[in-house]
Amino acid sequence: MIHHISGKLVSKTPTQVVIEAAGVGYLIHISLNTYSRLPDQEHCMLFTHLSIKEDAHTLFGFAEEAERRLFVHLISVSGIGPNTGRMILSSITPQEIQDAIIRGDVSQMQRIKGIGPKSAQRIILDLQDKLKKEGPDTLLSLMPNNTAKDEALSALIMLGFARNVAEKALENVIKAAGGDLPVEQLIKSALKNL
Repeated sequence: MIHHISGKLVSKTPTQVVIEAAGVGYLIHISLNTYSRLPDQEHCMLFTHLSIKEDAHTLFGFAEEAERRLFVHLISVSGIGPNTGRMILSSITPQEIQDAIIRGDVSQMQRIKGIGPKSAQRIILDLQDKLKKEGPDTLLSLMPNNTAKDEALSALIMLGFARNVAEKALENVIKAAGGDLPVEQLIKSALKNL
């Protein structure tokens, strides 16, 4: 998988960008959310997801890791392909999507173009438990400038631990240490307590 592409922003439209990296121009499909967050400067970096089909390899780009993670969740739902996932992310913010799924708000999901009642229910049914397990503020904790504790918590959740259990373990580690620890040490110490 191509994790990210960093380079010169050659062109930018609301649906796609071209980034030149090492002499290669990459056509990357983006959501409106990513478009609004892209800087107008020459250099940029996008997190990517490569969609492989029989007839095409398509790159999708995201301004933030949190948006990419939500996109991957969305396309894991039966009947939701990458273009529909991009449409969902273009309609409302990633945080609003996550909140609607966690709350089971079918009407909010139906407001998105191309999502009918059955698709909305399927998305909620398939993703509600996953997103609840990650916690409602996971998207915020994945934003830049997060603390070592936030990063460690995110890692523990990704390893399959329940959010409240992981938070309690991290708080115990921080109390015992009596100061700031690097992310790796926080995770290792918390794993010993779980």
